[in-house]
Amino acid sequence: MYKPPYTITNEMLSKTISIAEKLGKITAYNSLQRMPTLRRNNKIRSIYSSLVIEANSLSLNQVRDVIAGKTVIGPPKEIQEVKNAYSAYSLIGQYD
Repeated sequence: MYKPPYTITNEMLSKTISIAEKLGKITAYNSLQRMPTLRRNNKIRSIYSSLVIEANSLSLNQVRDVIAGKTVIGPPKEIQEVKNAYSAYSLIGQYD
């Protein structure tokens, strides 16, 4: 069995674990950046949830359809709320 020319201490193990955890977070973050469908679905769910809080009666599928540009049967005011919320969410990345 190989024996390294140094002694592994608890501090070394602790720092190694810390580095591994940070690398895991970075890897997970990069994976999310490469998944535009997941990000888009999360954005749509966030918009839907925000609108439900404001008493918008459109379903998640209707919100998804409005954002996709499809015709949806529902109160025009609520359909416009979806469009406005989508526009606002799209601008969030431009601000600090």
